[in-house]
Formats: sequence, C-alpha cells, structure tokens
Amino acid sequence: MQRGPVTPKGFGDIYPKEAAKRRKMFNAVIPILEKYGFQPLETPTVEFAETLLGKYGEDEKLIYQFEDKGGRKLALRYDLTVPLARFVANNLGLLDPTFSRYQIGQVFRGENPQKGRRREFTQFDFDTVGVKSPEEDAKIIACAIDSARALGFKKAALMINDRKNFEGLTIDEIRTIDKMYKIGRENIPQKLLDFIDKTKPTQELTETFKILKTNYGVIEGKDYIFDPTLARGLDYYTGTIFEMKLNGRPEELTIGGGGRYDNLIGMFTGRSIPAVGFSFGIDRIIDLLS
Repeated sequence: MQRGPVTPKGFGDIYPKEAAKRRKMFNAVIPILEKYGFQPLETPTVEFAETLLGKYGEDEKLIYQFEDKGGRKLALRYDLTVPLARFVANNLGLLDPTFSRYQIGQVFRGENPQKGRRREFTQFDFDTVGVKSPEEDAKIIACAIDSARALGFKKAALMINDRKNFEGLTIDEIRTIDKMYKIGRENIPQKLLDFIDKTKPTQELTETFKILKTNYGVIEGKDYIFDPTLARGLDYYTGTIFEMKLNGRPEELTIGGGGRYDNLIGMFTGRSIPAVGFSFGIDRIIDLLS
C-alpha cells in the first residue's frame, strides 16, 4: 500500500490520544496560573535572527535560521523567553510595571532527536517581569510546584541553586559541575568536588526558602532541594535557577526549569528590567508518562 510523505527527523504528528493528554495538562495548569495572576500571551513562531542571536551561549548553534524572499535573516524561536523579552521591550509604556504572563507554544532546536527531546516541541511558560525580589522568586517556585501537583506528579521536586554561587569559576568548570549527574562524581576534578561540597545557599536563596515555607507551605526535601551542582546552560540566567525532576532525584531528566534573568530585556532596551520565570517541557512529560 502506497504511503504519504514522511515528516523530517525530529518533527512529527501529534496523535489524538497524545493531543488529549496535552489538552488535559493545559486545562489543569491554566487555572492555577490565572489564580496567581498570570495572563495569556502569544508571540510569533518566526523572529528576526538578530533578535535571538547572542542570547543562548553555545546553544546558539541549534537555532534554525533562514532567509525570506527579500533576503531578510529570520529564525524559528528557540524558546518563549527571548520573544517575551522582545515583546516587553516594545510595549513598556503599555504594560503594567509588574507584568505576569503565561504562554503555550512550539519551539525549535536543531539538536539530535531522542526520547523526550525533539526538534519541534511544546513549552508551557509563565514569567513575571518588573520585580526583583525573593518574594517573586518564591511565587514562581510555588506556582511551579502547585502546577506539578495538579498534573498528578506527587513526587516531583525542584532542584534550586543561584548562579551567583559560580562566581570565580570558568565557563568550562561550571559546565563540568552541571554535568556531574551525567558523567558521575568520580569524573569530576577534586577541586570542583571540594567547591560543590562547601557551597551553601546564597542570602537571596535563604530568604526565598523562608518565604516558601511561611507564605506557601512549601517543604524543603519534599517540594524542593538545594542543589549546588545545578547551573543551567542558557547564558541569560543571573540569579535563582531551578529544574523540576519528576520523582525528585537530581540525576533524572528535567521536565521543566527556569530562573531569574535580570539582564535579558535590557539587551533590547538599554535599561535593566528584572524578570523570573519557569517553563514545562510538555513533550518530555508525555514521553516519560507513556
């Protein structure tokens, strides 16, 4: 029997059963986000390439770039965060000083496809722009945990660290620490192991942890764990960072992550505008539960 054309590697159809699971996830999380004050927003799939370039460090090579018929250099969005920063920069006079939004959308990365990692996949983001405080970090963290619980992930936990903990280290050293659970502790230089063992929560994290317990009833060791090895690869993070693990173990695949990025919007505006957010990887969650 003759078949139709196949899809490119890393791209694929979403079958009805999976589409129903995705819709169920969206319907469970959106009411929680709106309860926390987040509003829906949509941005285009295609941006000017210069909007995206210079924001992702070594991962920039994964951006899909092309030219249109007019010779303009365009790119498929790599995530939903940089388009948000571009949107905020262009609408400063129209937005509230504190702007909280959520967005569901397709993003594209030219990486090697594998289980839980495709070249086109769906992110579910929520971010707050305009506030730099432990209170706002705690709100994002609590919202991420509440959302995970609403999805039925009773054992999920956030690994949390502060990018400031890596001051004084080289980029290569930070990347080595971030890979500890992939390559094994025995393959980490002793100098870096000593660094990890003596690293403690920063003052900002300590304040955030207190707010999580007092204001949201979030429990350390159950809902979150301080992880001094967590670095996250994207260059735009500046402070608190976090990754969600399905069963609360650092060595597991990440089903969501985020952090504080206080300099990203300023790359477009020339002025500092703080921001913090979180993103669920919908496709990876579906793959892990299948």
